[in-house]
Amino acid sequence: MALRHIMIMLHINIVCIGKIKEKFLQDALTEYSKRLSKYSLLNIIELSDEKIPNNATEKELLIIKDKEAKNILKHLKKDSYIISLDLKGKQFTSEEFSKKIQNISLNYSNSITFIIGGSTGLSTKVLDVSNELISFSKMTFPHQLFRVFLLEQIFRAFKITNNETYHK
Repeated sequence: MALRHIMIMLHINIVCIGKIKEKFLQDALTEYSKRLSKYSLLNIIELSDEKIPNNATEKELLIIKDKEAKNILKHLKKDSYIISLDLKGKQFTSEEFSKKIQNISLNYSNSITFIIGGSTGLSTKVLDVSNELISFSKMTFPHQLFRVFLLEQIFRAFKITNNETYHK
């Protein structure tokens, strides 16, 4: 009797601060979400960002980060592998990122949650519960645009894992 491989579809969750207002970014997110549907179940959770006063003090910025952290933490699933996007995180090539996702899905969990903070960054409360911190660059990007970068790289990772052609 032949063994059947049961392929459990990977759940990709993206918890992010801020709403996408620009149509061109919404269109890009829709396109990558559609492309990813072949490989994973994608769930994007957009959380409200806190208003940042002009000339905010360090204390005010910490309060904002903590409020956003409370909201983020409410949306994390216990069994999901948590990856926070942070400038101090490890950087990967696209091939290494693909292997990372594959390794997590095979050895840790069939659910990966990526966290994208708001313009003040992520609270240590979020960073401390993360399994891993990754960084796409030492440069700073708008968090709305970064969401598109993340979806594109996740899509690229699946293409690499499946030995499918994708532009370089």
